[in-house]
Amino acid sequence: MRNSIKTLVWLAIALLGAGAVGGIALHRGESINALWFITAAVCVYAIAYRFYAAWIAARVLMLDATRATPAERLDNGRDFVPTNRWVVFGHHFAAIAGPGPLIGPTLAAQFGYLPGTLWILIGAVLGGAVQDMVTLFLSTRRNARSLGQMARDELGPLGGVAALLGTFFIMIILIAVLGLVVVNAMKHSPWATSTVAATIPIAMVVGLYMRNLRPGRVLEGSLLGVLLLLAAVAGGGWIDHSAFRGWFDHDGLALAWAVIAYGFAAAILPVWLLLAPRDYLSTFMKLGTIILLAVAIVMLQPEVKMPALTQFIDGTGPIFGGTLFPFVFITVACGAISGFHALIASGTTPKLLASERDIRMIGYGGMLLESFVAIMAMIAATVLDPGVFFAINSPAGVVGKTAVEAVATINSWGFPVTVAQMEKLAADMGEATLFARTGGAPSLAVGMASIFGSAFGQHLLALWYHFAIMFEAIFILTTLDAGTRVGRFMLQDMLGNVWPALGRTSWYPSVIFTSLLVVAGWGYFLYIGVIDPNGGVNILWPLFGIANQMLAAIALCVATGILVKSGRARFAWVTALPLVWLVIVTSTAAWEKIFSTDIRVGFFAAARDMSEKLASGLLPPEKAAVAPQLIFNQQLDAWLTMFFIVVLWVVIFDMLRVCVRHLSGKPVLPCSEVAYQQTRLDSAGVRD
Repeated sequence: MRNSIKTLVWLAIALLGAGAVGGIALHRGESINALWFITAAVCVYAIAYRFYAAWIAARVLMLDATRATPAERLDNGRDFVPTNRWVVFGHHFAAIAGPGPLIGPTLAAQFGYLPGTLWILIGAVLGGAVQDMVTLFLSTRRNARSLGQMARDELGPLGGVAALLGTFFIMIILIAVLGLVVVNAMKHSPWATSTVAATIPIAMVVGLYMRNLRPGRVLEGSLLGVLLLLAAVAGGGWIDHSAFRGWFDHDGLALAWAVIAYGFAAAILPVWLLLAPRDYLSTFMKLGTIILLAVAIVMLQPEVKMPALTQFIDGTGPIFGGTLFPFVFITVACGAISGFHALIASGTTPKLLASERDIRMIGYGGMLLESFVAIMAMIAATVLDPGVFFAINSPAGVVGKTAVEAVATINSWGFPVTVAQMEKLAADMGEATLFARTGGAPSLAVGMASIFGSAFGQHLLALWYHFAIMFEAIFILTTLDAGTRVGRFMLQDMLGNVWPALGRTSWYPSVIFTSLLVVAGWGYFLYIGVIDPNGGVNILWPLFGIANQMLAAIALCVATGILVKSGRARFAWVTALPLVWLVIVTSTAAWEKIFSTDIRVGFFAAARDMSEKLASGLLPPEKAAVAPQLIFNQQLDAWLTMFFIVVLWVVIFDMLRVCVRHLSGKPVLPCSEVAYQQTRLDSAGVRD
């Protein structure tokens, strides 16, 4: 009887989910209720976690709760520490949940709500969550080795070196785009800038409080941090209307230098002083805000105003160039599948894992939660009037420098908007203007503020808007500072082969030198994005998506090779299928970005077009001044894309070589999985 009830419940969930997904996919009316999106997501995630993830855990990976993890075997009280699974889940989610699931869906909304939503749901359950879970398992079985180390150990020196180099340079691009998003959100916005700036000393105060003033008083430190963050939002409004306003009113270039300086400081400061308390506070803010947003959507049931598909699926979109395939799969990266997660799931989270039984919840479940964040972002972006959405996200170089020009251009696309409407919206949000606020963050904040305002008070719209900006900035800066530190570790690991002293992570000269190199790398790409007259997003975000998806493909390559080598070849399709899709998507996107003759898509084509206009004197003075730099940057992006695609195919061929040799009975590198050792921890993670 009990089993029959369970079967009926899961059948009902499956039917409800199928109905919701079908409703989203087939609806072609004026608008659709946002509640269908939440229903579809919750049902799809529940079915995938209960059945697909459980099957992978039991049959493919064969998780063993009696097996001692690296956190137990190598416990040193610093890096390797058996930790409560809920604490590990919070740490893991805080590390993986960067701005990608917020910004990607927002930008992809230029195609309409349907393509991005379907990719978020399907990509997460079949690709992203599988990658995270399998990578976490493989690293746990290999003493918490990083992705690059596993590639070197399992595939050999060629694939390993390619994976290490590719991973490092991809990380540089990822961090640069994160910085560009936060700079565009704060540009000429004293309220936003002062609020985001306040989060840095707040994190340090909480770190000092919990380490020195009141050790062990976690609840006190948490309450202090949350209260200070809320006070920072309110205080930003006071600063915006005070004599101190000019201190925080800066253009993009000044803010870029500030973000670069912050990244360097975060890389060299002790973890407990900034990174740990920031991660801890960001977990509260991320989960709390997403839950609050979901509750508000359920209460209000707002209508999604963006059409299912727009005319921009042909590649003529104002936010970024490129057709629906492959660029929707590149733009929505982190909400569906993210290579950055593989860096966290290997080498970081495994050092805290007390039991293998927690891998399913943390790896697969953590990615499903991030995918839900992406669904919330899609809703928040598409409940805006389409005209407002495009007015905020379209760069001035595309729609026109003045408000009148921008409105005329957007109306010509069939999306009504007026200057008065945009002026009132900016005033309601406490901003001077919302035109051409590219990067996705401002429009997402407007969407979130509109939902929160309707649910909890319209008179607080400005406060909600800047709360949303702070929420996004915490996502971004958490990933930026953690990514900079991870990049520094990767660089030290590589340089240590040349000069052993540089490989010592505790040697301060090496820490400073390698941190400078990493920050200089992503700082340069941040700079070129800031000086770009079109806002930088149209250049850097496609490169970001391609790089991130290629990193995911590298992780799935390593996973597929290990599954075959370890006698699980019949299950290798679990990682091989999403790998094949990613290879098709990233290779196609890379080909178009390199060789397309469309100046809005191809890097080389855009560089040639600008060179010709510069030589002919057709560029306005302000654009001509930066044209040589932009030409060089377009060419550099093209060569980087070539480098990434070569690295990916080197790893693919090395993986195929290893698989073919193993299946044909020829010798390959031995499996680097450590020998079984029985755990001495009980179910609570306490040693017997």
